[in-house]
Amino acid sequence: MGESITFWVLAVVSVIAALGLVFSRRAVYSALMLGVVMLSLAVLYAVQDAPFLAAVQIIVYTGAVMMLFLFVLMLVGVDSSDSLVETIKGQRFWAVVGGLGFAALLALGIGNAVAGSPKGLAAATEGGGNVSSLAQLIFTRHVFAFEVTSALLITAALGAMVLAHRERAEAKPTQRDLSRQRFAAFGRTGKNPAPLPGPGTYARHNAIDMPALLPDGTIAPLSVNRYIARYEESKGILPPEVAEVLEQEEAARRAAQANGHGGEHGTPTVADEARDAGPDTEPMPEDGTGQDTVVAGRVVRPRGESAATEEDGK
Repeated sequence: MGESITFWVLAVVSVIAALGLVFSRRAVYSALMLGVVMLSLAVLYAVQDAPFLAAVQIIVYTGAVMMLFLFVLMLVGVDSSDSLVETIKGQRFWAVVGGLGFAALLALGIGNAVAGSPKGLAAATEGGGNVSSLAQLIFTRHVFAFEVTSALLITAALGAMVLAHRERAEAKPTQRDLSRQRFAAFGRTGKNPAPLPGPGTYARHNAIDMPALLPDGTIAPLSVNRYIARYEESKGILPPEVAEVLEQEEAARRAAQANGHGGEHGTPTVADEARDAGPDTEPMPEDGTGQDTVVAGRVVRPRGESAATEEDGK
């Protein structure tokens, strides 16, 4: 009685989870439904006096195969859109061939189960118990199917790597290209091409709210986080050293505006940082274009003309 109740309850749960696995639109939900199906099968194996199959179902399939699916989700991404570009030639043909082969194997398995007469558990395990009888069948009569299953798992791992592969739409910028872009931005806007000093470089703390200290003990203006400084200023807890740096910066900005320079060079102000925010991808003009280019505050003549340079001063 208890075996029948367990079977009908888990059968309904397994069928519902299998339908959710097939029709779910999100890969995470499909993986969860697959786990429910595997655990339900493990319980059914245990009820049918097959403890080895129940343990294998949990350890191998739920523990290993499910981990493989999770690795695929981590590599591909949960929110990544499906690509309609076929990167493997002939994959539709081989997908149809594989589907027909799987349908034929499924039909043969169902037909064998329906047409054949069951031997019973006692007759199947008379060779020395559940584990030894199962091992004898796997490595003698069903060794080909066992090896095909191993090849299927290897194919799944290779499929995960293929799905994780992405074709680049454009060439990856090299360190030289990135350096040229930084100095081109410095020539146009005066944005510092060097990286910002790390927080807490000479301080006793390593946090973003602790500005770096120069060797003379003063605060490095480029390491002051403007967002945190504004928040601390609104709460009235801004340190006086940081407030002094911000006042000096504001005075320099007003002086530059009064002189008509707009603060293009020197320490970037908050407005300059907001204006220059985001990656600068404009390439450096090539030599021989017949136009002057500005690099690091100097006007550079093209090749073939005068090699002399003049200071821009701005």
